[in-house]
Amino acid sequence: MTYTLQHLEDQQAFQASFDLMRVLRPHIANPASYAAQLARQTEQGYRLLAAWDGDYMAGLAGYRELENLLYGRFIYVDDLVVRPELQRSGLGGQLLAAVRQEAEQCHCDHLVLDTGLHMPLAQRFYFRQGLLARGMHFIQDLRVESQV
Repeated sequence: MTYTLQHLEDQQAFQASFDLMRVLRPHIANPASYAAQLARQTEQGYRLLAAWDGDYMAGLAGYRELENLLYGRFIYVDDLVVRPELQRSGLGGQLLAAVRQEAEQCHCDHLVLDTGLHMPLAQRFYFRQGLLARGMHFIQDLRVESQV
């Protein structure tokens, strides 16, 4: 199936993507807070690409261009989500290909993303898309008060 890909760029469009993004990020509870956060992220270079089937939003890819000493210039994929009933339809691959093409047009050296260790199906998908695991992502939650 062919989808129309279009970047979402305003509060109304961000809010329209809320239910779909919650498939990937179920901890996000408030549509208005979600849209406000996307607006802040957009000011920092984040872009949200939506795949449409007519008026039906079928998938999203959120990404940003960054640069560091490890990867040089690269596109980091923050979010990649497809409606559950459309998973394994090729749409995730189409979204990732569009982001890869954007990285190539921006003369980036790499395409980078993280996925949870608890998500083996996603990992298999990324391997099939040509991405290789190169490390582990470590995190410390600074919102939790330290135990002394």
